[in-house]
Amino acid sequence: MKNASIRGIMLAITGPLLWGISGTIAQFLFDDVHISSRWLVSVRMLISGILLVLYGLVGDHRQEMGVWHHKKDSLSLIFFSFIGMAASQYTYFMAIEAGNAATATILQFLSPAMIIIYLALWNRRFPRRIDVFSVIMALSGTVLLVTHGQLTTLTMPLGGFLWGVGAAVSSTLYALLPRKLLKEYGSIPIVGWSMLIGGTAFSLYYRIWDHMPAFSWTTYGSVSFVVIFGTMFAYLFYLQSLRYIQPTTASVLGSFEPLSATMLSIIFLGVSFGVPETMGAVLILGTVAVQAWAAYTTM
Repeated sequence: MKNASIRGIMLAITGPLLWGISGTIAQFLFDDVHISSRWLVSVRMLISGILLVLYGLVGDHRQEMGVWHHKKDSLSLIFFSFIGMAASQYTYFMAIEAGNAATATILQFLSPAMIIIYLALWNRRFPRRIDVFSVIMALSGTVLLVTHGQLTTLTMPLGGFLWGVGAAVSSTLYALLPRKLLKEYGSIPIVGWSMLIGGTAFSLYYRIWDHMPAFSWTTYGSVSFVVIFGTMFAYLFYLQSLRYIQPTTASVLGSFEPLSATMLSIIFLGVSFGVPETMGAVLILGTVAVQAWAAYTTM
């Protein structure tokens, strides 16, 4: 049991670490290589979707194809592919392109607070005090992050802020929409098919073959890392961790994503964080720990 928990913790850390690293590499591709975020999102989802679907077919063909045997679930999957999967990928990379990987990843972590607000409205029930505290933490952290403590001044690009909030909204939809599908068919088929559907649609609409960047070995390596390690393996590791540890524990360890993105952006990309921005990041990420603690104490 102890070894299984350690395995789950390591998997839950590795997945978000790879997400954070891929976000920083994506910023390098946008700023230095001038690859379009639309092109990278299309290629990332398409190739990762193909690999994940093949992985599922090899592992359990019936489970992988099960969702397509029910019309209502198939339509739900297609809807999630665009509104959840593709939207979360697109807004996140646009936030990186318009701002930087560190702030984009941190703003994306406003999602837990948005989920709290949504569930309170949906259930028509005032949230718990600890939930209200979490929302206040998240909003206060956002203000500090984007204003540098000067409430009348926006110290980050407006586009980066808006896309970052959009990434949080789409991440909220990503978390809420597929709950029934995940319970019924498992994570690998749903994530794989939604990536493949979203990636195919994006690729055809954007016509990625007409926007091929000038490739070098560095570009090949960077794009390959984002697609294979930062997407396919990152999802597989994180989803596999849920077999060994509780989702609340995994959600706290998910904070390694903005941590790694922030540290790498500071070290390699010259992104600077002052005291107000650091305090804001701590407040936003702290909401995950607060919610995990609340879940643990009520078990």
